[in-house]
Amino acid sequence: MNLKKSIISSLFLAIGLILHQISPPLLMGMKPDFLLAMLFIALFINNDYKNVVIISIVAGILTAATTTFPGGQIPNIIDKLITCQCLYVICKLVKNINNDYIKVGLVSIIGTLISGTTFLVSALFLFGLPAPLSVLMVTVVLPATVINFIATTLLYGAVKVALKHTAY
Repeated sequence: MNLKKSIISSLFLAIGLILHQISPPLLMGMKPDFLLAMLFIALFINNDYKNVVIISIVAGILTAATTTFPGGQIPNIIDKLITCQCLYVICKLVKNINNDYIKVGLVSIIGTLISGTTFLVSALFLFGLPAPLSVLMVTVVLPATVINFIATTLLYGAVKVALKHTAY
């Protein structure tokens, strides 16, 4: 993996972490997961397998360090490792779609669903959940999918403009 791709991916994750920390709650106390959105963009732009593995480990550690879910550290790491592996395959499958915004939108929707489901299922098996899985899927994962879809497509537009001006 080349150094330029590593630096850009690291910057995306750092920006996502900062945005996630400073963003206010929008819907029923839920905050947009900008780290997840920037993770999707980093995987979409730098989609080689070594990058996917490194990004998944770093994103898992960052989300584990900042989680507010009781016992959510290990499920966050598991979630990012599985989500990134799945998204690597999904990015390969959607590469023939001509519109980048459609591709990023699909990746964000599928990625958020995989991420939320993996997190909740792993938390269920490891520590238990504060509510039934189906309730958490409907009240947390589905609204988060909509919010992350909007956040990811908006951030991707900004990233695309920035990368165009830096001759990346």
